[in-house]
Amino acid sequence: MARRRTKSRTHLAGRKASGPIQASSAHVSMGRDPKSMVIRIGAGEVGPSVSQLAKDVRSMMEPGTASRLKERKSNRLRDYVTMAGPLGVSHLLLFSRSESGNTNLRVAVTPRGPTLHFRIEKYSLCKDVQKAAKHPKGGAKEFLSPPLLVMNNFTTPISENNSQPAVPKHLEQLTTSIFQSLFPPISPQTTPLTSIRRVLLLNREITSSKDEEGEYVLNLRHYAITTKPTGLSRGIRRLNAAEQMLASREKRGKGLPNLGKLEDVADYLLDPAAATGYASTSESEVETDAEVEVLENGTRKILNAKQREAMRNAPESIDGSTRSNVEKRAVRLIELGPRMRLRMTKVEEGLCNGKIIWHEYLHKTKEEVKKLDKVWEERRAEKERRKKEQKDNVERKRRERKGSDKATEKEVGEDEMDEDLNDWDSEDIDSDGANEDMEVDQVGRGRLEVPKG
Repeated sequence: MARRRTKSRTHLAGRKASGPIQASSAHVSMGRDPKSMVIRIGAGEVGPSVSQLAKDVRSMMEPGTASRLKERKSNRLRDYVTMAGPLGVSHLLLFSRSESGNTNLRVAVTPRGPTLHFRIEKYSLCKDVQKAAKHPKGGAKEFLSPPLLVMNNFTTPISENNSQPAVPKHLEQLTTSIFQSLFPPISPQTTPLTSIRRVLLLNREITSSKDEEGEYVLNLRHYAITTKPTGLSRGIRRLNAAEQMLASREKRGKGLPNLGKLEDVADYLLDPAAATGYASTSESEVETDAEVEVLENGTRKILNAKQREAMRNAPESIDGSTRSNVEKRAVRLIELGPRMRLRMTKVEEGLCNGKIIWHEYLHKTKEEVKKLDKVWEERRAEKERRKKEQKDNVERKRRERKGSDKATEKEVGEDEMDEDLNDWDSEDIDSDGANEDMEVDQVGRGRLEVPKG
């Protein structure tokens, strides 16, 4: 008898999978998650390095970004802005290159702004970061959930002499809110700790020199979070790793340790260096600052009242904790890339246009700012007047078109009625004339027979 085939639906794998995919749904509902588009303005002009940098930023922004977006040379910014509304895109990250060769990044909030302009002074691609790392981290599980955003030094500390800061406070608050809105918020009470697999670090450089007081420089780093249990010796960790490797049937360079030279397995557990013949310097314990307590995800047995009372009265452990389902794990960060050093040049009120809120090189006095505000108010009023005038013209043309259509319909109806009457009279006249002609013809053609004789 033939063996029955087991169906495997690849497009349903996301529903049946467990772990990170289910954990990623615990952040926020899909309707409220921010979505972004990473775009190259002038796709054929930015060069291969900037194109690869845009791809790396897309992978960093996953899963809430268009990772398979393909730009064309003919696409303009208004094309993306037009499609941002129907697709639910909340942020645009625009990479471009100026005529002088500078690489720029614009972070815009749709649909009405504001827009942050950055000049990318230095950057490193993901492939360069992984080549420099001793043990690079790879895999797609880290990108199933959004990263944890960590921002440092975004607000300038208050100086002792209460002097006015070079970067205004409202600009710092605006920049903080824009970067926070790039990713969905995380609730510490509901979000499982295992779903946080990446960290996006934004560090602002605060300089004390007077020449660099007006600068706003950000350093961007992207890390993967790895954890391993602490409190276990190196020998037990190697045995656990070898057991997992055998269970997963993966072939790696390191397997089970060679215990042929030892008399007892206890010798290996007490001194793991005895199996290799040399001591290792990596036996040092992890610092206590890098340790976290994680609740076990396994099923727990339901206890009755006596068992719960016994657990409450149980003596505390050395570290003061009595919870048996708490596991201590050491946290380690592995850089994924990309790296960027961003220098803010200006901030615009609209989406890549509008009034300039702040500029790094141009500084205005209060009177000049008032004049510019007055000019922008006049432009805004003129724009509203033109919109209203255009709307009135459209309505007027629509009414005229309706009136002309009605007049033409009336004229067409009268012409058709006259044509019907003319057709009816001509038919009667033609029929009468035809009968008379026929009678005359018959009379003309008749013969008179005269008798002979």
